[in-house]
Amino acid sequence: MKKTCAAILSMIMFFAIALIPTTMVGCTRDPRLIRLSEVTRSVFYAPLYVAMHNGYFDEVDIRIELTNAGGADRVMAALISGAADVGLMGPEATV
Repeated sequence: MKKTCAAILSMIMFFAIALIPTTMVGCTRDPRLIRLSEVTRSVFYAPLYVAMHNGYFDEVDIRIELTNAGGADRVMAALISGAADVGLMGPEATV
């Protein structure tokens, strides 16, 4: 009985996780645009800068919009408000 319940629960969880990205896609925004918000220019993000400069994202039809927020608190605010899709920051924003 426990194995059956566990199997059913894991199948429900699998399908819920698998279907969430497809059901939450909005139709009002360009799906190829990724809005990145960074704390500051940093050597840690150098691979991103190189990929953007060399056009690696253009090759796969992805547009990157990079903004400098000027602080982890502002990056977190941009993420929460929906102004950014990805935030580049350290762990201090979670504290």
